[in-house]
Amino acid sequence: MIRAYTITSGKGGVGKTTLTVNLGISLAQLERETYILDADIGMANMALILGMDDVPVTLHEVLAGKADIEDAIYEGPAGVKVVPSGISLQGFQQADPDKLRDVMHKLVDRCEFLLIDAPSGISKEGVVPLSVADQVILVVNPELASMADALKTKILCEVMGGQVYGAILNRAGEEHTEIRSHSVEDVLGVRVIDVVPEDASVRRAAAYKSPCVLKYPTAPATKAFKRIAAHMSGVDYDESIADDRREESFVDRLARAVFR
Repeated sequence: MIRAYTITSGKGGVGKTTLTVNLGISLAQLERETYILDADIGMANMALILGMDDVPVTLHEVLAGKADIEDAIYEGPAGVKVVPSGISLQGFQQADPDKLRDVMHKLVDRCEFLLIDAPSGISKEGVVPLSVADQVILVVNPELASMADALKTKILCEVMGGQVYGAILNRAGEEHTEIRSHSVEDVLGVRVIDVVPEDASVRRAAAYKSPCVLKYPTAPATKAFKRIAAHMSGVDYDESIADDRREESFVDRLARAVFR
């Protein structure tokens, strides 16, 4: 069964794109045919995270009617398929967000999982991803402003006829995590799928333009990404396998010292 998930947030900076990339790769590692689509056409940065900022064709060209979607699909880490958006302002201005619906319909015929990285907040570009996906995942930080904005996004999703799958509490501190999860559920009225802890490994991996699940396979955040992927796939995740730690290189140790 094809499952299309729109991953969104009420405000920017909560780690939505990073989560989408790492979750997509984790699903691909489970041998699920997975596509990740950067539908945040105005503030796209998925290409930067994956080192694909110089690809010749992006979603911008597709939405501008200058290219077919087949030309904007690239092989990513672990076999995940990536449809990046461009990072230029000119490309954004020429892109027609109303064509996004057709693009999504073409992609779901190709895969088991389609993860759509939607724009943050309430905007014209963000309405289509909320309405066409099977489920919507809200990404929130353990902050009042983040949860308040996510609540507005949830209400918009329901008005558009979308269905919220749940929320992911991202970049959560170790203390009072359980209380914070309950607070999110109380405020948003949806279940918390999982909690991704605050983890410097995510920032270090970004500095290398490498997803955390590949660069730091035993990091706490990596374990959370893999748990979520396993849950979505209906399989068990054995954390004891992830604890088989590899030796850190000198560069890794240096990065850990800089970004801690």
